[in-house]
Amino acid sequence: MTLNVVSVTVDLVLLTIRQTALQVLLIRRGIPPYPDRWALPGGFVLPGEDLGEAAARELREETGLDPQHGHFEQLATYGTPGRDPRGRVVTVAYLALLPDLPAPVPGSDAAGAGWRPAADITPGELAFDHGRILADGLERARAKLEYTPLATAFCPPEFTVADLRAVYETVWRTRLDPRNFHRKVTGADGFIEPTGGTVIRDRGRPAQLFRRGPATLLHPPLLRQRV
Repeated sequence: MTLNVVSVTVDLVLLTIRQTALQVLLIRRGIPPYPDRWALPGGFVLPGEDLGEAAARELREETGLDPQHGHFEQLATYGTPGRDPRGRVVTVAYLALLPDLPAPVPGSDAAGAGWRPAADITPGELAFDHGRILADGLERARAKLEYTPLATAFCPPEFTVADLRAVYETVWRTRLDPRNFHRKVTGADGFIEPTGGTVIRDRGRPAQLFRRGPATLLHPPLLRQRV
């Protein structure tokens, strides 16, 4: 039996909220295949390297960023034959959700790097099958906001309920009733807890500050409205 040589790569769907929009980090490829096309950050796994280590290394090398804070999880594995013109390549994708980050600095084989509003990226615009990977990452993020405290990964350590609501509205691309949202998030066991502090925001009124609570699942969940 002849064994096929399979290479393994990692790709990252890195999401943040900047300028009131859900944005994804993309790099402009500087080498073949797909030179000058936008793609997700990623690259080949080195011998003896763990997948998570490879994902963090590629992020540092191509953008100068390091996912030390926020949420980082394995998304899915993609291995459709022909997805990479260089040969048989299987990629393991990771999803990272982080608070507002600075502009990335391109490096290694990246000709450029930048944040792009996820809603502005058209199907087929990205190299390889990265459009599909991005779509899967976006849906994973939207779904997990229903059942987990994942929305707090987009927030600073201390935040207001209005800050948290803005995250849900941005990721879900919908408007939420402020009073109803406040009731739901403060009523979900262990979702958020008061810090004891306040901050002056709109109209000069003090707003209570919260931090993420100990819950790993939301009970009851915050469900999206299905159209």
